[in-house]
Amino acid sequence: MHSFPARTANFSYRARIHPALASFADEVCGTLARLCAYLMVLALMAICGIALWNHLPDIAIAESAPKAWSQAERSIPAFAVSQFIFPGKAETYEILRHPEGGRKDVFRWSGGGGTPVAELEIYRPGTEIDQVGSAAGYLAARMDPAGTRELEAAGIIDSKFGAVTLFRRVGGPEAAHACLRFYRNVDEPKFRLSGWSCQGADVPARRSAISCMLNRLILLSAGHDAKLAQLFAQAELRRSDCGSSGSPMLSADWVMGTDNPRLRGAL
Repeated sequence: MHSFPARTANFSYRARIHPALASFADEVCGTLARLCAYLMVLALMAICGIALWNHLPDIAIAESAPKAWSQAERSIPAFAVSQFIFPGKAETYEILRHPEGGRKDVFRWSGGGGTPVAELEIYRPGTEIDQVGSAAGYLAARMDPAGTRELEAAGIIDSKFGAVTLFRRVGGPEAAHACLRFYRNVDEPKFRLSGWSCQGADVPARRSAISCMLNRLILLSAGHDAKLAQLFAQAELRRSDCGSSGSPMLSADWVMGTDNPRLRGAL
């Protein structure tokens, strides 16, 4: 007779305990889920941190590496050279831009079969660092990227931009007939003329061809650079005439003469 109330009490006790146990289990499961998510976030942050740490050297190298020049296809030509300087030669005009504001206008002339004859680079720097080094080293790299040939001074010629330094390859039987490099740097405004020329049968003819090429260089558009426009306006007042063969009529002395001054050694 006592078993019925005992069974009723036991059933009532179980009915009261079961919801509490279910709620506790739910809390434990939720806590474990949140803990797992937290640990996964920490692991993901650790993986990202390790990956970033491993790439820090690459980022530092990329930031320190010099920015490259790129071709500016939509830029308007700013200069021109008379076609009478290189009769019968094909001319190309390339404009290069630097991300920090520098600009290079490059003329190239080639003869039959695409053989290079001459090159003229007009460089107007921006805020970039101009890592030219020596004039001889820069000109040697232009025609010989491998750097297998050194240059020596080949005298000075006159032009409407002032005295221009010439260079040629050192030594060898072909040195006397080698193409001539030239270099002229203007401080104000910052402006540089450089290049090379193989035009002419001998050194005197090539010296004259370079001088005439620079004298026939004209400014088409200075943009907003008033100093550059003034430089060319003043240069035109000093321009000498070229002869019928395209050679300038220059007076020769021990510096401007056709021979390389002996007191100027290899650079």
